[in-house]
Amino acid sequence: MSVHHRVIDEMPWQAGRRLPQRGFTLIELVMVIVLLGVLAVFAAPRIFNSNDFNARGFHDETLGFLRYAQKTAIAQRRTVCVTFSGTAGASLGVASAPATPTCDTALRGPRGDSPGAITAKGGVAYSGAPTSFNFDGLGQPVNAAGVLVATQTIQIANAASVIVEAGTGYVHD
Repeated sequence: MSVHHRVIDEMPWQAGRRLPQRGFTLIELVMVIVLLGVLAVFAAPRIFNSNDFNARGFHDETLGFLRYAQKTAIAQRRTVCVTFSGTAGASLGVASAPATPTCDTALRGPRGDSPGAITAKGGVAYSGAPTSFNFDGLGQPVNAAGVLVATQTIQIANAASVIVEAGTGYVHD
């Protein structure tokens, strides 16, 4: 007696039954194609659009840059000047003597560049040219004459604004 006959003889209730077929139904395949189409229409352009990514990066870079300027002013007890160059970026300077409102020396940036500077990348820019200002030795935002200024709002296209609080110099978004 062969193995095949023995299996049939031992399990007579399964002799004529077919094994279930494996695979996907046509409806399942069509639904997957529809979902991929929806993702391609809505998600793919957003994923491959680098402007939002660059805007967020420039926002974070500006935030860190201004915090660095304020902390340096406090640590060195000197005026640190933040000079915005139109809508494309900013640079830092520092006063060579304490209690001097004029920045006459380039300040090394957080990445070691001298003068410290940031530049917008990939079509990202400030919304309008921000007003340049200084941080005094206490970390407060002041103008070129050393007078306290109002809260500074630096707007970046397609990203949150960076705010420098009047009186305290606290930098946040």
